[in-house]
Amino acid sequence: MKTIAEFRLSSKMHKTSAVLMALFLSIVCLQFAVIAPAAAKSKDKPVQILEGFKYMSKESAECVSCHREKTPGIYEMWGDSKHYRANVGCYECHKAKPTDKDAIKHKDFTISVIVSPKDCSNCHEREVEEFDRSHHASAGNILGSLDNVLAEVVEGAPTLNGTSPVVTSGCMGCHGSIVRVESDGSLNPASWPNTGIGRINPDGSKGACSACHLRHNFDVEQARHPDNCGRCHLGPDHPQKEIYEESVHGVAFRAHIDEMNMDSSKWIPGEDYTAAPTCATCHMSATKDLPVNHDIGSRISWNLRAPVSFKIDEKAIKAGKKVKPWLQRRKDMKSVCSACHGRNIVDNFYVQLDSFVELFNDKFAIPAKELITVLKNEKLVDSVKFNDKIEWTYFYLWHHEGRRARHGAAMLAPDYVHWEGMFEVAHRFYMEMVPEVKVLIEKARKKGNNKGADRVQKELDRILNSEMHRWFIGKKPPKSWSPLDDDNHGFKTSTKKK
Repeated sequence: MKTIAEFRLSSKMHKTSAVLMALFLSIVCLQFAVIAPAAAKSKDKPVQILEGFKYMSKESAECVSCHREKTPGIYEMWGDSKHYRANVGCYECHKAKPTDKDAIKHKDFTISVIVSPKDCSNCHEREVEEFDRSHHASAGNILGSLDNVLAEVVEGAPTLNGTSPVVTSGCMGCHGSIVRVESDGSLNPASWPNTGIGRINPDGSKGACSACHLRHNFDVEQARHPDNCGRCHLGPDHPQKEIYEESVHGVAFRAHIDEMNMDSSKWIPGEDYTAAPTCATCHMSATKDLPVNHDIGSRISWNLRAPVSFKIDEKAIKAGKKVKPWLQRRKDMKSVCSACHGRNIVDNFYVQLDSFVELFNDKFAIPAKELITVLKNEKLVDSVKFNDKIEWTYFYLWHHEGRRARHGAAMLAPDYVHWEGMFEVAHRFYMEMVPEVKVLIEKARKKGNNKGADRVQKELDRILNSEMHRWFIGKKPPKSWSPLDDDNHGFKTSTKKK
């Protein structure tokens, strides 16, 4: 009988041999993958590709015969793709009808440079239907949003064909552009090139599959990598990438990336890998109970982006729409969690998350919104966006610090919850927003708007005298808030030198 040490040594040797064999086979396969596309030299007959498949189409063979020289990078990436191995070539994706808005004549073919979700749906119908229901698909509908006003007006100017370059190179890079086709069939440079996730295409479809499945190898392993999502989900206002990296999940992923089996076709946690979850694991990949789903928000129960958070189905239900209930969404997310965690951990995590989001809403988000609303209603600030200091203060509070805190709580990142989140929210509210409201009240009185000033003052007094804020004006909080009770000496006792 082998000892544990002997067994481990034997196991390591076996794994090493397996890795070397896999490496050898990969090199052999790669040689074939590179050589096979290179066989496309003749324009007179179809080009035979890898064993197991028949023939490349005549049209794609002609594309390859030219593009292997003109765009060798595209050619090599395609040659390493599953599309290539499935006999899907250039023409199968880029062919167009003469009546298509973005159709152009290229050599003897009618093609479209843009491959839209509508094109992809010829083979991937279910995936496109799921994506079309997602929030990602509507990401391009940002015209008129506060973020867009910043990029178009505050930061930029319409100097690129009527569009701000900040929007083209910034916002639209992630959200997607409305692709504009010129009268000669060319694509307006203010809107193209673009691979934003919610791009609005000339054929009317929404989205860009290549936002995640980068062309032209469309590698599933790359699409599942957190860095892929982190291309857009990062920064001061939505730092999901940084939050993930701080979390235990992100640490485990980096430590065990070689064990993730990310090129597996089904990729089910608990079966194909156990090392760590990625963004794709939780939000869209298959589980033992659920199929893959390209509706990226189908397992999210809270909207954590808005000034005041709400359950994800709340507004849709009020509008009379039939949507997936938030409880079902949460149940589906718990299915992912249960691959690695027991029920008690999962259930208690959601108790913690709900409590945190409700605290943010009740203590800061709702009062701040109420103050902004009364200021506007009473004409203490005008209707022009971002020309009053307090508008910037409020925007930072919910759009930057508030989002960081909420997403930190949802993704297990303590520092983002506290120091990068609620500490900044509290400072912004007490040290900036409240004083700025007082200044605006005084300005209103000097201008003779006493009625408006009185109403704003009444709202401010109501908020500051409420249970959660009365400490700020020197009033004793409820007894349950023992850390701030003058009669409580727990902190002093615990830190007293012995």
